Amino acid sequence: MAEYMQVVTTTDSEEAAADLARSIVDARAGACVQVVPVRSFYRWEQAVQDDPEWQLQVKTAAGSLDALMRCIKNNHTYDVPEIIATPITVGNEAYLSWVDEETQA
Repeated sequence: MAEYMQVVTTTDSEEAAADLARSIVDARAGACVQVVPVRSFYRWEQAVQDDPEWQLQVKTAAGSLDALMRCIKNNHTYDVPEIIATPITVGNEAYLSWVDEETQA
């Protein structure tokens, strides 16, 4: 596994995104969370949905991935939250060092 990960999830409101982002950083499960408004199309309950959402992009150390996933599941408002982890294969060494420091409990 890569040493660093970017994890993506979405919420249904800007306030929910801010609350979740704060809980992630406060728990040291992620070093940085960026929140971006998006428009999502998906099938849910036998119908195609078209909804505004707020995407959270979380940077974390691989060793904190399980804690981050638990934090998202425990603090998310969705029944089935999106949680997708992508390895960071290359990055600014100083930034990645900071990610390490910020995700140490």
